[in-house]
Amino acid sequence: MRALVVPIKSFSAAKLRLAPVLDPAARARLARRLAAGVLDAAGTLPRYVVCDDREVASFAREHGADVIWTPGLGLSGAVQAAVAALAARGVDLVVVAHADLPNVGVLDELGEEGEVTLVPDLRADGTNVAVVPSGAGFCFSYGPGSFGRHRDEAARLGLRCQVVHDDRFAADIDVPEDLVRLAIAPGLSDTDGPVRRPQATADPCRDAAQPG
Repeated sequence: MRALVVPIKSFSAAKLRLAPVLDPAARARLARRLAAGVLDAAGTLPRYVVCDDREVASFAREHGADVIWTPGLGLSGAVQAAVAALAARGVDLVVVAHADLPNVGVLDELGEEGEVTLVPDLRADGTNVAVVPSGAGFCFSYGPGSFGRHRDEAARLGLRCQVVHDDRFAADIDVPEDLVRLAIAPGLSDTDGPVRRPQATADPCRDAAQPG
């Protein structure tokens, strides 16, 4: 059994690095729309939102996701707790996706049983999607350089690690330059269509990276 986990921080505190070009209301609006798109990309996977904010929890339920409440744990700790909780519910493989992927493809196509799959961001620095066996004891370490740390963690556990390079999952929104690069209009209202842009034209390119 597989499941999707999407960690979502408070919308009012989202995307602070976009403050030079977006006011707080616009940042919150963009964060909500991006998160909705990621949840919509679950495909056949049951959806779980990891959060410690009541507005986010209500948003998650409105979009058909269950809530895993993780107050005060930070991103890595919250995801760690969510994976452990899902393991206890019989989930074997957990797909963890960030909530700010504007071009996201269907997430249930990622990952294989018994191995780790990582999708780095376009800078090959952060980890936009990580697929992990729930019972492997995988330790998450988000933040700058997380892709390298997560690849090392798969090696530490002796797990095969697939690295997927695909713009549908690698593109994210962190800084003002990302809005320009992805041609996203920051003034979109909640009644507009989803924040999506054309899909990658190439098939996913996989690196079969052995641990070590």
